[in-house]
Amino acid sequence: MDLTPKEIVEQLDRYIIGQQSAKRAVAVALRNRYRRSRLPKGISDEITPKNIIMKGPTGVGKTEIARRLAKLVGAPFIKVEATKYTEVGYVGRDVESMVRDLVEASIRMVREEKQQEVKEKTQAVVRKRLIDAITFMKKQKATETPEDILRGQTEQEYDEGKLENFLIEVDVQNAPQTISLMGQAPMEMGLELGNIFDNVMSQFKGAPKRPSKKRLVAVSVAREQMTAEEGDRLIDKEAMIHEGLEKAEQQGIIFIDEIDKIASKGGGNGPEVSREGVQRDILPIVEGCTVQTKYGAIKTDFILFVAAGAFHISKPTDLIPELQGRFPIRVELASLTKEDFVKILTQPDNAITKQYTQLLSVDGVDLSFTNEALEEIASLAERENETNENLGARRLYNIVEALLEEVSFGADGKHKKTVVVDKEFVDKNMSMLIKKTDLRKFVL
Repeated sequence: MDLTPKEIVEQLDRYIIGQQSAKRAVAVALRNRYRRSRLPKGISDEITPKNIIMKGPTGVGKTEIARRLAKLVGAPFIKVEATKYTEVGYVGRDVESMVRDLVEASIRMVREEKQQEVKEKTQAVVRKRLIDAITFMKKQKATETPEDILRGQTEQEYDEGKLENFLIEVDVQNAPQTISLMGQAPMEMGLELGNIFDNVMSQFKGAPKRPSKKRLVAVSVAREQMTAEEGDRLIDKEAMIHEGLEKAEQQGIIFIDEIDKIASKGGGNGPEVSREGVQRDILPIVEGCTVQTKYGAIKTDFILFVAAGAFHISKPTDLIPELQGRFPIRVELASLTKEDFVKILTQPDNAITKQYTQLLSVDGVDLSFTNEALEEIASLAERENETNENLGARRLYNIVEALLEEVSFGADGKHKKTVVVDKEFVDKNMSMLIKKTDLRKFVL
């Protein structure tokens, strides 16, 4: 998608209030990717992304900007926390795993795209398999009815959606024994070993497959399983992996949160040294290196890295100089004001007030908010962020959730009702929350 920087900012404005400097920075970074893709290969190989550091308190939109940016162009995106990594030689996640996670996200994205391409063919195959299975199950009970008549009835009932809960037998492969290795979850490792087993054994004619067993499941459940199976069967896996690796390499975005937590003020030992060690391990990945994954090697030279942190105690200049140099663009996000909160409650496409209006309409509740109520909620959010921990826009979710708790609990779909959230409603329902908040400071 060749959006101009102005168009990118306009799209981000639909979901994120304010923070124009950060939006402009990421918009330019994204546009530069498009510009690079239009250049001859010899020149484009010399142009690397300009990585970004975002400084600002929690809940002001740092993660959302990066996530929305990736969605705009359909780029592989992952968010990682710098504090989860340990330097080489220590037990824990190594920094290269962030690149492997990006590749997994990219392969998954390409797989979904390929499955959409063969969706029509997949649905036809799955429909036939399900009708065969349903007809077989019915034949066990109605032995005297001709099979062609049973099949005709089944096809009609299936197409009318009347057989979603009908139980049929499906083959389920027994999961291989799981093995836990450092840094990898047992189930992930087990599945990977199972895949390796299948791949190796499939090279030998007549080689046994992993044992399977029959299980009774509803048609709706079986359809999901068969659709995944058939979709994978129709996809060229080698081409999918190649495209996934290339997409991660050329378009991938890695968002490193809490990078301030691994900043070192220097001159220390123990944790200070450990944090600096993690920075030095991250450095080659950001500079550009080759990382081995189970799908093949990937170069990190053209991955866009966006780092973020509150930097309450440390500051970006506390990072090691080499790492600072790899994040040439720095933007500061401002704390949110009452006016920002009012806009956040009403303007974004995914505003929480719009979400709750839609959610409660399912149970027959006609929910609306007056301007005075929105002003009061915004004031309360600003006050709570000033007197307690600053949660940014997340404070609004906390308040609105508590405000509508009784309404949500009482809505049952049997009785339609209208709920107008006005200033009086807010004052009445939030008074207990305010009292509880005031009491917290006396609890050790």
